[in-house]
Amino acid sequence: MYAEFTDDLITGNETIDAQHKELIGKINDLLRSCEERSNKAGAAKMLNYLADYTDFHFNAEEALQESIDYPGIAEHKKKHVELRTAVKELYDMLMEEEGPTDAFVAMVNEKVRDWLYYHIQTFDRSVAEYKNMRNNADLI
Repeated sequence: MYAEFTDDLITGNETIDAQHKELIGKINDLLRSCEERSNKAGAAKMLNYLADYTDFHFNAEEALQESIDYPGIAEHKKKHVELRTAVKELYDMLMEEEGPTDAFVAMVNEKVRDWLYYHIQTFDRSVAEYKNMRNNADLI
């Protein structure tokens, strides 16, 4: 099942939302590359690109959090490490196999796609809410 950017993933920050859409697109590119089970090189290429883009995106998120003195930044960074670790583990798993297996695809769905949905809906939205409340103190 491919990932989809839905309304419940909108944070209200245009840059972060655009990067989330890009991440979802890269997850789908990875899943498409896995449809041909012998496409180990294609899957590895997409996994590497996903890892690079994830680093870029997480750096942008963390810079935003630092700029607004977000109190939950330490926990948020720990969550980012979780995904980076999962992507590394997926790469290792892929290299041990002849190509992307059903188990590999299941792990991509669980450890990347589902993780990203949950992370955006909880952690990233809480940053957006904090930023909004901080910028609009009269709402408190």
